[in-house]
Amino acid sequence: MRVRTGGGGGGPALVFAHHWGGSAGTWDEVVRRLPPGRATVRFDQRGWGTSRELPGPYHLDRLTDDLARVAEECVTGPFVLVGHSMGGKVGQLVAARRPAGLAGVFLVAPAPPRPPAAVTEAYRQALSHAYDSPGSVGRALDRVLTAGPLPGPVRETVVRDSLAAADGARAEWPLRGIAQDITAQARRIGVPVAVLAGGQDRVEPPAVLRACLLPYVPHATLTTVPGGHLLPLEAPEAVAGALGDFLAGLRG
Repeated sequence: MRVRTGGGGGGPALVFAHHWGGSAGTWDEVVRRLPPGRATVRFDQRGWGTSRELPGPYHLDRLTDDLARVAEECVTGPFVLVGHSMGGKVGQLVAARRPAGLAGVFLVAPAPPRPPAAVTEAYRQALSHAYDSPGSVGRALDRVLTAGPLPGPVRETVVRDSLAAADGARAEWPLRGIAQDITAQARRIGVPVAVLAGGQDRVEPPAVLRACLLPYVPHATLTTVPGGHLLPLEAPEAVAGALGDFLAGLRG
C-alpha cells in the first residue's frame, strides 16, 4: 500500500481516507490549501488505485484495520482522521477503537453510522453498477454526486479513479458496507467530531446526517456548506477552511 506523506509539524497530523471511487489524489486540492508544514498522510484504500492489487476481502473491518495501521505506522504524536463518505464511515470505526494519539475526527459528507431508510436493496443493487463504465460514472457525477459541473481535468480524474478498482472492492461498499449499522461502535468515539455536509448533497444530505449520525456520535457538530457529495473536489477551499477551524478549536 503506497502512502503519500507531506509536511512535518504544526499540530496534529492529518490522516485522510477517501470515498468509494476516490483515491489519495481526491484530497490534493484540500491539502494544497492547508497551512504550509501541516503533516498529512494519504493513501489509496485497499482495492482502489495503486492498492487495487491488494487482496480482499474489502469489507469495513478490513478497511478499518488498514486505516488504523497507516496511522500507527506513519504518525508519531497526535493525529486527526479526515474521512470522506465511505472513508468517513471507516474513520468512525477507527475512532471507536480509541487509538493512542487520536485528537479528533473530521468527517466530510460521511456515510452515517445508521443506514438511512433510502438505502434499500434496490438502491444498493443500482449503486453497485454506478462505476461499470465511463458513461455510468459520468451519469453518476451529473445526476447524483455533484451540485454542478467539475472542471474538465478534475472530471477526467474522477472517472479514472472510479474505474480503477478491483471488482470486489467496487461491489463491497454498495452491496454491504453502506448498509452496515455501526451505531454501537460510533457511540464509543471519545474525541471531538466535526461533520461537514454539502447543502446540495443528494447522497448524504444534511437532514440525513442530522437524523442518522448526530444522535449516535458523541461530541459531533454539523456544518453545511454549498456543494454536492464530492466536496473535496467541488469545494476544496470550504473543506480546508472548515478543517482549519476544527484544528484551531482543538488547540483551544
